[in-house]
Amino acid sequence: MTTLYGIKNCDTIKKARRWLTDNNIEYRFHDVRSDGISRTHLQRWMKTLDWDKLLNRRGTTWRKLPESVRDNISKASAIAVMLENPAIIRRPVLEHDSSFYLGFSADSYQAIFETQTAT
Repeated sequence: MTTLYGIKNCDTIKKARRWLTDNNIEYRFHDVRSDGISRTHLQRWMKTLDWDKLLNRRGTTWRKLPESVRDNISKASAIAVMLENPAIIRRPVLEHDSSFYLGFSADSYQAIFETQTAT
């Protein structure tokens, strides 16, 4: 099963969902804001995805954090911040065939799903 993690009103998520639908890829969407995210999920992701890349430092959620939190961020504190503020997770996170992928581009998704999208 393929699962796409993100926030439904995110433009990048909309592009990823459109690509998956247009390419007839069955997937489940998990909205990290409304459905939540567990410590276990984050820890599984961080086994293959760099925690620093999972943390979106460009968004308003990051800028709203106290400066002391931003200045002293570590892997452990990043997990706590992501659990408390799921919108700070960079999107999308794609889980497919027990692997995790961060971000979206049509080319990268084409490579991930090449056997399923071949005609």
